[in-house]
Amino acid sequence: MKTITVQQLRERDGVPLIDVREPHEYEAGHVPGAVNLPMSSIGEHVDELPDGAFDVICQGGGRSARVVEALEARGYDATNVAGGTGDWIEAGYPIEG
Repeated sequence: MKTITVQQLRERDGVPLIDVREPHEYEAGHVPGAVNLPMSSIGEHVDELPDGAFDVICQGGGRSARVVEALEARGYDATNVAGGTGDWIEAGYPIEG
């Protein structure tokens, strides 16, 4: 599984970011530009996933890792963001919400 840190995520440009947390978590604060497709219903929204490479984030990296594994098995080019939104906030990076 491909993995990046929040520092690497911040440096990326033009790579879509999918936040797989539940809507209430996403609304409480998320990485700018992230699109919310909750893990609990992502199977119903695979048609909304980007074409090409994209990153996947959650709160701490666990849920996003499971989603990336499942998506990779289906042929998607997904990368997990280790440490997730928690590390992003801890690093002092801006959030929306």
